[in-house]
Amino acid sequence: MTMSVAGVLADTAAQRPAHSALIYEGEHITYGWLWEQARRYAAVLRANGVRPGDRVAVLLTDTPQFPVVYFGVLTAGAVAVPLNALSTAAEIEHVLTDADVGFLVCAAALLDQAKEAAAPLGTTLLTIGPGPAGTVDLEHAAQETAPVETSAVRDPDDVAVVFYTSGTTGEPKGVMLTHRNIRYNVERMVTTPYAFRSDDVLLGCLPLAHGFGQICGMLTGFRAGISIVMMPKFSGREALALMAEHRCTVFMGVPTMYVKMLESVAQGEPVPQLDRVYSGGSALSVKTLNNIRSTFRCPVYEGYGMTETTCSVAYHYPGLTFRSGTVGAPITGITVGIARTNSDRIDLLPAGEVGEIVVSGPTVMAGYLGRPDMTAEVMTDGWFRTGDLGMLDGDDYLSVVGRKKDLILRGGYNIYPREIEEILAGHPSVAQVAVIGIPHPELGEEVCAVVVPARPGALISGSRQEIIEWSKQRLAAYKYPRRVEFIDALPVGSSGKILKRVLVSRYGPAVGA
Repeated sequence: MTMSVAGVLADTAAQRPAHSALIYEGEHITYGWLWEQARRYAAVLRANGVRPGDRVAVLLTDTPQFPVVYFGVLTAGAVAVPLNALSTAAEIEHVLTDADVGFLVCAAALLDQAKEAAAPLGTTLLTIGPGPAGTVDLEHAAQETAPVETSAVRDPDDVAVVFYTSGTTGEPKGVMLTHRNIRYNVERMVTTPYAFRSDDVLLGCLPLAHGFGQICGMLTGFRAGISIVMMPKFSGREALALMAEHRCTVFMGVPTMYVKMLESVAQGEPVPQLDRVYSGGSALSVKTLNNIRSTFRCPVYEGYGMTETTCSVAYHYPGLTFRSGTVGAPITGITVGIARTNSDRIDLLPAGEVGEIVVSGPTVMAGYLGRPDMTAEVMTDGWFRTGDLGMLDGDDYLSVVGRKKDLILRGGYNIYPREIEEILAGHPSVAQVAVIGIPHPELGEEVCAVVVPARPGALISGSRQEIIEWSKQRLAAYKYPRRVEFIDALPVGSSGKILKRVLVSRYGPAVGA
C-alpha cells in the first residue's frame, strides 16, 4: 500500500528531527517540531468532528502554519482543499459549495472574507489565532492537546488534495489528486530532476496553495530533508537578498520571477551563489533562459506540467543533454504523446509533427470533482488531453508550442504565439512580450504583440513600427504582428502565469486591416 502524503513529513522527521525544515524570518523550524505540531493539529481536528475523507479548506498565507495545518489535515485522514489567500468571499464560497467542504481553517487576518463565505453555508470555521466567540483557535488548542500517535490509514487511490484551477476557461474546477498521484510524483522528482541533496537550501517563494509550490517545492523538499527558506510575498530584490543571506543552493520559480530578479541584478543587486535553478508554470523565452544562465552562472532546468498531472510531465535535469527550445524529456513512468487535434479518439502523430500533448501514467488526476462530464472531455482511452500544443522529436524531447485555445487563426493560417514571442524577445528593447489573437472583421483574427519595455520609457509610439519591422524580417508574412501595444507589466495570476484573456479583453478588437 502506498503511504499517505502525510508520510512525506513523518519519515523525514523520524530520520532527521533536528534538521531545519523551514527558515522563516530568521527562525529555524525543525522537522521534529513540524511533525509534532501537525499531529497536535490533527488531534484537535478530530476532536472537532473531522473524519477521514472529509474535505477541509485551508485559507492561509505562506507562513510555517501552512505546512502544519496541511499535514494536520492529512494526518487526520481528511482531504486538503487549498485556497489562495487573496481569494474574495465569493470565490471562497464557490469552492466551499462546489467541494461540499465541511470545515474551513483560516488565518485570523483573513477572517472577514472567510466568515462572509462560511456563514451562509454552515461551514465549521477554525482559526489560526483568536477568532470570534465560539470559534476554535486551532493554534491555541493544539498546544493543550496531546498529538495523535500515527496518521489515519488511507488507500492509495483515496483523494488527498483538491486543487481548484484558476478558471481561465470558465468557472474554477476541483482537480482531485490521490495519495498515489502525489507520492509517485514526489518519489520520482526528488532525484530526477531536482537531484536534491540533504544539505540543499531552497528559496520557497512559490505560493503553497498552488501545486508547483506545494508539491514540487514543499513536498519534494521535505521528502529530501532539505531546508526551505519561506518567502510569503515575492520581490526580485528580496529574493536575491534572502538567497544570499541563507546561502540557498536551489531556486524554483516561474518566468515572471526570473524577469524580476534579472531586473534587480541590472539595478546593482548582488547575485547569490546558486548550484542550479528550475523554471516551470509557463515557457521561458530562449533570451530569458540565456540571461539566467549567464547571470547566475549555473544550470537552468526548465520543465512542463499542470495541476491535472500532479504538476509534472517533462523536465530537463542533471545528466540529460540540454536542448534549447524544449522542456526536456518525460519523467520516469510518464508517457507523453502528440495527438491529432479535433479528433474524438487519440490518434498519435509521428515525431516532428505538431498536435495536442497527451499524457498517461500514475500522476494523472482522478478527475474533476463532481464533474464527470468535464472529466470525460479530457480523458480519452487512458490519456489526459492537456489542451497544449507541442511536438516530440526523435529522442522524446518535448517542445511546447502553446495553448490550443491561444492558437491564432489569421486568414486561414494557424499561428503559434510562442514562435512570435521568441522572435520579439530578441529585440534589445523588449523585456517581456505576450502575443494574442484579437478579432478582425475580414481575417478572423489579427496578431497583436503586447510588450513590456526593457527600461521605462525605452519604447515610444514610434517604436511600434520598429518592432513590426523587426518581426517582419524574421517571420513569414502571415505571422508578424500588425499591432503592437506597450504595457508596464503583463497581468499574471496568483501562480505567476500570464493572463492572456485579460489582454484580449483589453486590446480587442483590432484596429484597421
